[in-house]
Amino acid sequence: MEIPVYLFLGFLESGKTRFIQTTMEDERFHKGENTLIVLCEEGEEELDTSKFKGGGVNIVTIDDVSELTSSFLERSRKKYNAERVLIEYNGMWSINVLGSALPKGWLIYQIMMMVDARSFNMFNSNMRQLMYEKLSVTEVVAFNRCPADVDKQALHAIVRSANRKADILYEYENGDVVYDDIVDELPFDLKAPIVEVKDEDFALLYADAMEQPEKYDGLTVKFRALVAKNPRLPKEYFVGGRFCMTCCEADIKYFGLLCDSMGDKVKNKQWVMLTAKITAKRHSMFGNETGPMLTPVSVVPTSKPEDEVAVF
Repeated sequence: MEIPVYLFLGFLESGKTRFIQTTMEDERFHKGENTLIVLCEEGEEELDTSKFKGGGVNIVTIDDVSELTSSFLERSRKKYNAERVLIEYNGMWSINVLGSALPKGWLIYQIMMMVDARSFNMFNSNMRQLMYEKLSVTEVVAFNRCPADVDKQALHAIVRSANRKADILYEYENGDVVYDDIVDELPFDLKAPIVEVKDEDFALLYADAMEQPEKYDGLTVKFRALVAKNPRLPKEYFVGGRFCMTCCEADIKYFGLLCDSMGDKVKNKQWVMLTAKITAKRHSMFGNETGPMLTPVSVVPTSKPEDEVAVF
């Protein structure tokens, strides 16, 4: 059974509870489904379940990280017959703890991070590792309580140092919400004769090329790749990619770009330096949609990277 999980990140008093309250009051999100809300810390604000449509919303509290276990989570879900789970996570706990505790079948559907703009620099300076790991996995960063003169460029730069894909928004003290529209440059030059991609930037290349294959049509790229061979593909095909972490260590998966030749020149699980020309092409491996097909120019055996796991 697949259980969707909505994860809310942020440090104490960052606005997580208020955001969950608003989300659950929105009938576009909550129409009365059986929902389990897991609170991993308690701030001054409390959820008011009387404002949620229908019944079926139950709350469990975890006071200590040692209580965050697969058995406790699944037992709580079954007790209330929950169809989905919202987790307000403790900002002082590593995200990897949650990854190890999620029961089988619990899938993270969305990750949001709330940040009090007034205390962000203090937390970022004193708890950089905890801040970075959460910024690196979130899909949305919501800076709230922003003063009128907030330095959006500075906040944007810090978020982008950890995560180049997250949406960013700023909620001002007067209630106005402004979406971040600062344009980011890619960390590799798409105008270069050969687009050289650093090891740490592979996940960005993969995501950008899969989302916008036409942008890469005709370009030649070069990157270090771990070869994967699939018996369902023609023997000359192979996949060049990396294991990437999308949320936490328990969520590491292999992501790769499809190559249409030189499959007989490489071995499965071999590290290679791959230089290839990209063509935006329709293929069954892309669900019969258009995707980036790589035609290798050269495939040279190489050593594995210092960090074998890339991060989205």
